[in-house]
Amino acid sequence: MKTAADAPTMPGTPWRTAPFRRFATAQLVSATGTAMAPLALAYSVIEQGGGAGSLGLVLVMNTVPTIVFLLAGGLFADRLSRSRILFLGNLLAAGAQAALAVTVATGQATTTSIAACGFLSGTAASFTVPAALGAVAQIVAPEHLQRANALLRLPGNAVRVLGPVAGGLVVAATGAAWALAWDAVTYAVAACLLLGLRLGAPATPRGGVLADLRAGWSGFRSRTWLWTYTAAGTVLVAAWLAGFQLLGPLVAARDYGGARDWGLVQAAFACGLLAGTLVCLRWTPARQLTVAVAASGALALPLAAMGAGAPLALVLPAAALAGTGLDIAIVAWTTAFQRHVPPGEQGRMSAFNGVGERLAVPLGYLVTALAAHAWDTRGVLLACAGMIAAAAVLNLCVPDVHRVDRRTGHDGPTVPG
Repeated sequence: MKTAADAPTMPGTPWRTAPFRRFATAQLVSATGTAMAPLALAYSVIEQGGGAGSLGLVLVMNTVPTIVFLLAGGLFADRLSRSRILFLGNLLAAGAQAALAVTVATGQATTTSIAACGFLSGTAASFTVPAALGAVAQIVAPEHLQRANALLRLPGNAVRVLGPVAGGLVVAATGAAWALAWDAVTYAVAACLLLGLRLGAPATPRGGVLADLRAGWSGFRSRTWLWTYTAAGTVLVAAWLAGFQLLGPLVAARDYGGARDWGLVQAAFACGLLAGTLVCLRWTPARQLTVAVAASGALALPLAAMGAGAPLALVLPAAALAGTGLDIAIVAWTTAFQRHVPPGEQGRMSAFNGVGERLAVPLGYLVTALAAHAWDTRGVLLACAGMIAAAAVLNLCVPDVHRVDRRTGHDGPTVPG
């Protein structure tokens, strides 16, 4: 049976291939809902009287399954059809967001019910994330990967510019339920589009589950650049999510203009993401991993600005710079990963990376929520910013990070581009 991987690839133009267009369209549709979801989730907790502790619990329950099930998701992505995994994962996420929207709309939402829906959404993500990373490498030729990764992020980031503002207005005017319902609809549409990809399973030697996991772990440990990047990400991701997702909405509600101003901050962040994507369409750095590590340090800027009590006029450009740095980091990292990890191992390698980066997130949420009660919230934000900067600097001190070159691939053989 012919798969998307058999489709011809046009030089420099992955958008001309039908499978890539279908995949990118699904990403775009889903992004129109995802852009509103974090704000809607935060204010669905706030609307039912929850504070830092309740929001922290909800975010933890969204993160826990990505730790518990991500290894299984990576294993399946190396053994099964990635398009089918993407279809089922998006369908599960649609059901979880629809259930959440109904409970919020009917006034039946509690911290427990919101957390339960978040658990289902996190479970879906644990299977779709490694499958999506490998699917791109199946659809696109190696020399076009950076352009493809940037193009995939371009329409979604464009949507995110207006999405948070629209989400803030919707939440402020009607409550969180409508934004959550729209997120559910977009997941369902994306699921149908992704099912049509019809990607075959990777051509990977099949052993037992434990044997495959042991082989994956051995491959992960053997790549110093990969496990050190993951170790730094353990600190960086936890500090960023705890500072921005947990404390950000609460600080906006207390010190700024609530949902409206937090929507503006997220929109500025999204503008930065879009700018980062445009940079990646024009600039192809040789040392892609070095660029990814350095650019990720920009995430400290908006947390430092809010922690210092800066006015909104300064927080907004700080958020924009953070978004620019993050998108450059994501595109550079994704491309380096796809070039230097063989296709049949990408599911497991991305799962080990994902588990490592998320390992400290639940603890970070809980510790940050407790610290926000015991100490000044601004001081906690400054601590989060300091941790992000330190993680980036220390990772740049690893020599192997600077040896990951875009002109080589799959741990050695030269690739075009």
